Amino acid sequence: MEARAVQRAVRQSARKMRLVIDLIRGRPVPEAYAILRFSKKLAAKQINKVLKSAVANAEQHARRANEALDVDRLRVKYAVVNEGSTFKRFMPAAMGRGTPILKRTSHVEIRVASEPVVAAAPKAAAPAATVRAKPKRKSQPPVKRKAKKRQRSASAGATSRRGST
Repeated sequence: MEARAVQRAVRQSARKMRLVIDLIRGRPVPEAYAILRFSKKLAAKQINKVLKSAVANAEQHARRANEALDVDRLRVKYAVVNEGSTFKRFMPAAMGRGTPILKRTSHVEIRVASEPVVAAAPKAAAPAATVRAKPKRKSQPPVKRKAKKRQRSASAGATSRRGST
C-alpha cells in the first residue's frame, strides 16, 4: 500500500526545507514524527502537515480497498522538496534605486509505503561433515617501499653541504 501527499507554494525556500526532509527520508513514520516534533527548524511544521496527510491518505486507500493497515509499519519511502515560483518584490534603496527581493516558495512531496511482511524462512540443514571447505589463502603482507633518505657518511658530516672553503 502506497500513498502520497503534496503541498505546493510553501512560503519557505527549498534549500532550508531540504535540511529537514533529509532527516526523515527512509525512516519509519513514528520515528519521522518524533524527529519533526523536536526539530527547531520552522520547516518541520510544514513537513509534519504533509506527512500527516500522506498517512491519512494511506488509511483511506486501505479502507477503500478493504485491507488492513498498521500505521506504525508505514515508512517514508520518498520525500522531496522542489523549488516553487518566486515572488519578486522591490525594496527602496539609496538615491532613488530599488533593490530586488526574492521571496522563494517550495513544493513538498512525501510518499509513504507499508513494509512488506516477510515470514521467517525455515533454516536449511547443515552440510555433511565429510565435505571440507577449501582453506583460505593467507594474504601476503603489503610490500614495503624503502623511504628515500640521505645517508651521510662520517666524513660528509664534518664538511658543510655547500662545500668547504
